[in-house]
Amino acid sequence: MKAVRLWSIRNAGWLKKCYAALEGTLALFNPLLKAIGHERLDKPFAAVEGAVKGFLFDSQSCGQCALGETGMACPMNCPKTLRNGPCGGVRQNGGCEIKPEMTCVWVNAWEGSQKIGAPEETIKIIQPPVDSRLKGRSAWLRALRLRTGESA
Repeated sequence: MKAVRLWSIRNAGWLKKCYAALEGTLALFNPLLKAIGHERLDKPFAAVEGAVKGFLFDSQSCGQCALGETGMACPMNCPKTLRNGPCGGVRQNGGCEIKPEMTCVWVNAWEGSQKIGAPEETIKIIQPPVDSRLKGRSAWLRALRLRTGESA
């Protein structure tokens, strides 16, 4: 999984464009999705999303995806699950304070954000704390509801 996760970070720009296309497609189908019911669709969407994002990003399925803002590096892979930058314990070689053999998730996030473009703008967006009630829920449907002005 680590090799695929690192590949995803190196290809963050292309993957961000793919996600934008997916989000646009979901927005087109939102009237149908709404008619079926977002709540009813949440489990099947979460299953597909978990498989895809789990494989590509080692996503932890927090339900509040920030991959687009973190260079396609899932911040929930940080041993401290920090969503807003490194803890201050990053080693000089870029290693994690808790797991020295692991590169800090935020070092990877910075590298990925360089591939997306405008890294100063995206990676500095302050993320809200994790709402553990959303774990395992579809972040795609949540993002769609936020995009269309519905309650998330």
